[in-house]
Amino acid sequence: MAGDDIRTDIDRKIIDLISERAALIIDDLRKKGEITNAMLFDVRHELFTGLGKGNYGPLPDEIIRKIYSEILLFAFNFVKPLRIAFLGPEGTFTSLALREFFSDSIKKIPEKTIPDVFHTVESGAAEFGVVPVENSTEGAVTFTMDELIETDLNIVAEKFIRISYCLVSKNRDMQSIKKLYSHPQPLGQCKEWLRKNLPDVETIHADSTSRAAELASGEADAAAISSSAAAELYSLNVLSEHIEDLRQNYTRFFAIGRGQPAPTGNDRTSIICALKDKPGALLSLITPLCNSGLNMTKIESRPDKKKMWEYNFFIDFYGHMNDKTVKETLEIMKNEAVFLKILGSYSAGK
Repeated sequence: MAGDDIRTDIDRKIIDLISERAALIIDDLRKKGEITNAMLFDVRHELFTGLGKGNYGPLPDEIIRKIYSEILLFAFNFVKPLRIAFLGPEGTFTSLALREFFSDSIKKIPEKTIPDVFHTVESGAAEFGVVPVENSTEGAVTFTMDELIETDLNIVAEKFIRISYCLVSKNRDMQSIKKLYSHPQPLGQCKEWLRKNLPDVETIHADSTSRAAELASGEADAAAISSSAAAELYSLNVLSEHIEDLRQNYTRFFAIGRGQPAPTGNDRTSIICALKDKPGALLSLITPLCNSGLNMTKIESRPDKKKMWEYNFFIDFYGHMNDKTVKETLEIMKNEAVFLKILGSYSAGK
């Protein structure tokens, strides 16, 4: 009994301290006056920087950060209610990424398409949006890249999420499957598995993995490629797990919104630009990055939909747009480009 009393006393102290810490964050936010969306990421960085110095185990830093992230999001949402648009419905991998960026307790707005996510945030109906941008196996998510060209929103954060797919169905017999619902990206990521196990099945495109599961739930001879969360959501049987062709299968997600997070010391900047029509134009554009010692982590072209046979280039590199070196480098690059747009600077994801 004495041991139980000690545990109960500790639990009460923890609850009291958590509540007290949340109240302090709320008080600090209110003292700041106007609360901007980007402030959420700035406050979280400040909080996490301090936490890393005081954890002696046994809980790993990741668990401690998750606990404090929930406290911070509650406090921020208490002062300035948050709404997050995402590629829905619930059960998509984007909804899982949303939980990593934010929290299940935040109001979520599921959208049918990636352009809808952008439009919802642009209209002010949501403070942030969460969208996939590229997969380590299948490459760029073109809908997101096309929207980034036109939007006035910024990239404010990124996450890399391990993607593992399941074959799900109302049926328990894989040999009875005659049609397969899937978003195009998972089809590409699971093509070898499908060739070996379901070579003759009819494939039907769906707007998302969760929508694919929902469609399959209404047909006895249908299956879907989805997450295990979507299978549970629509009461489907998991016929096979880990059907992606490569185990190192990650998708990069962006949180988009207004405002610009402050530098953290480990930031990435994304830009988009169009080249001048001259020999060596691409080399002239990226040479300033090399000369400045800035590490370019991505370059990818997309057709310019307004001009035939012309292309826009997406470029990522380490550094923050407010850093002196980055500012000077971008000014040089602007002279080598027809146009250059900064999509955002944000803490580099893992």
